[in-house]
Amino acid sequence: MIPATLRLQRLSLLILGLAGALFLTSYGSALHAQTVAVMVNGEPITNYDIEQRSKLNFLTNHKPPVRQEVIDELIDEKVKIREAKKFGVDPTSSDIDQNYAGMAARMRITTETLTKSLEVQGIRPDTLKQRMRAELVWGSLVRGRFKESLQVGEKEVAAAIPVKGGDEKAASESFEYKMQPIVLVVPRGSEASLVEARRKEAEALRTRVQTCDEANYLFKTMQNAAIREVVTKTSADIPPTLRELLDGTPIGHLTPPEVTKQGIEMVALCGRNPTTIDTPQKKEIRDKMFAQKYEAKSKAYLQEVRKAAMIEYR
Repeated sequence: MIPATLRLQRLSLLILGLAGALFLTSYGSALHAQTVAVMVNGEPITNYDIEQRSKLNFLTNHKPPVRQEVIDELIDEKVKIREAKKFGVDPTSSDIDQNYAGMAARMRITTETLTKSLEVQGIRPDTLKQRMRAELVWGSLVRGRFKESLQVGEKEVAAAIPVKGGDEKAASESFEYKMQPIVLVVPRGSEASLVEARRKEAEALRTRVQTCDEANYLFKTMQNAAIREVVTKTSADIPPTLRELLDGTPIGHLTPPEVTKQGIEMVALCGRNPTTIDTPQKKEIRDKMFAQKYEAKSKAYLQEVRKAAMIEYR
């Protein structure tokens, strides 16, 4: 029988051996990860960068990443950031953090939750922030340098309306709406009977209000109710469903009540005047034409700066 002391010694040696093997394996993997794959204007792109971006791209589009495409994407970002710096476009870390927080807010989660979600997938937050930085600086640079050539003139928009089968009259009509949002507060988690009671109360109030002055007096003195300051929006700034409600509401009256998270909401229509500002259709056409011009200019500019870059594969 092997003495207990000898068995312990052998076990210790085995553990040390396994630890050493794991260290060498992880050390070798770390070395591979940090191996430079491409140099772009003297800046390295490592295998780890490629691995991280591959994971992020897979998380984004759920398609197996093609290594060369990932490398090209990282090269493009390097040259974009370098070119932007030449023209003084260089956001701070705080700017990028704000964009990161904005993304989390649009997803209706906290920045901490977004970070944890990425880390669960083996992705560092800096990987996403680097992509954000490149998109931010490049968009600012292209729009700033080529502002005049990216503008879409009235003649271009007008010429595009018949082609798209638009109604010429509808395309030329646009209004400026002056509105005051109103809310009858309903605590979250309230029973359906309370919500319905407040909705009926709102319907009754609609019949009483004939002017925005009356709406202000009524809702500013009412408990558990609020009326906000006047906001001005054009037809192009308002969703179609709300535009229909506003167009069917007499001036000074309230729109039908709607149940929301805040409670029962309505809008007091204080004004509706014709304006020469873009209609929704013209705005859609203008935005699409701008996007086409931007995409073409961005692509050509990127090809230009990439040709001038020093790119060395290792």
